[in-house]
Amino acid sequence: MLKSMTYLSTIRSAVAIMVGSGILVILAGCQTLSSMTPSDTTAINPLTATMPVIDRLGRIAYVEEQGFGAAKISSLYTIRPDGNDRQLIEQLNGYIYSPAWSADGQLLAYSKQEARQYPQIYIYDRNKQSHNLVVKEKGSNLSPTFSPDGQKLIYSSSVGGNADIYELSLNNGVIKPLVSLPSTEVQPSYAADGKSFVYVSDKVRAGRPRIYRYTFATGMSTQIATSGYAASPQLSLDGQRMSYLNGRQAAVMSLASGQVVNLAETGLDEPARLSPTAQYTVYAMQNSKINGSIGSSLVIRSLTGGSSYTINSKSGGLARSPVWGR
Repeated sequence: MLKSMTYLSTIRSAVAIMVGSGILVILAGCQTLSSMTPSDTTAINPLTATMPVIDRLGRIAYVEEQGFGAAKISSLYTIRPDGNDRQLIEQLNGYIYSPAWSADGQLLAYSKQEARQYPQIYIYDRNKQSHNLVVKEKGSNLSPTFSPDGQKLIYSSSVGGNADIYELSLNNGVIKPLVSLPSTEVQPSYAADGKSFVYVSDKVRAGRPRIYRYTFATGMSTQIATSGYAASPQLSLDGQRMSYLNGRQAAVMSLASGQVVNLAETGLDEPARLSPTAQYTVYAMQNSKINGSIGSSLVIRSLTGGSSYTINSKSGGLARSPVWGR
C-alpha cells in the first residue's frame, strides 16, 4: 500500500499547483488570485505585501496535469507567490513528480516518466536553461532532494526491488545506498544543516508509513513521533518545523513541542510545503466539480494569522506538488 502511495500518490505527494487571471482583494479567509502579467501586486495583495522579501521573491514550482491514462499531459511550472511570472519548465505526455529546489534556488530536481519507462530524475538549471538526466537506473527513481551545498542528491529508488534511499554525488556520478531495508523507504528530505534527513518507512507495519530522521554521523535512524499515517515530510530551514501529510490532512508540526496544526484536508492527499521563512505554506486544494471534472488550485496560507489566498490552475487541470524555493 505504501508503494502505491510512493509511486503514484506519494510521488506526487509532497506533493502541486497553481496560476490564474484577475484581481485580488484579500484581508482574511481564502480568496482567488487569477493570472496576472508581471507587475508589482503588493498594493492589491495585502498578504503578499507583508511577506518577508525572501518569501515574496522566491519561486514556487509545481506540476499541472490534464487528461488520463495514455493521454496524460504533465507540465512543470514555476511562479512567484503573488501569481506573477509563470514559466513553463517542462511538458510531456506522461507524468512529472516531486520537484525540489536547491538551497540557492538555481537548480530544480524532479522525476519524469514517459510511456513504458521508469521514472528518471532530471535537474533543471535556471541560469543555463538546461535539463540534465542524472538518475536513469532501472527502477522508480523518485523524490530527489538536494544537499545544502548542492553537491549531492538523495532520492528513493526501487532499483534493488523494494524502494530504498540512495545518494548521488553530482560531482562524479557515484551512487551509494543510505537506507536499505526489506521494507519500503521513500520521500527523503534534507535538513538545512546537512547533518540529517527525514524520510518515510513502513518498516514497523506494512502499509502504515511513519516518518524517521537519518543522521549521517551515526548512520542511524530514529522515528519522529506522529499519530497514525504520516508521510511526505519537509523540514523548515531553521529546523524548527516539519510539514507533512497527517493522515489526509496537510499539517505542520513544531518539532520541539510536538504540537501539530492541521491546515486542510485537500482532497488530493498531498502535504503543505513551507516558505523559506516557514511563516507561510503552499498546498494543493481540490476544487468543486466543473462540468464533471475536478481541478485543483494552489493555496498560500499564513501560519501566523491564518489568512490565505488561492491561485487558480492555468487550464483547470490538477495542480500538484508545490514547493517553495528562493
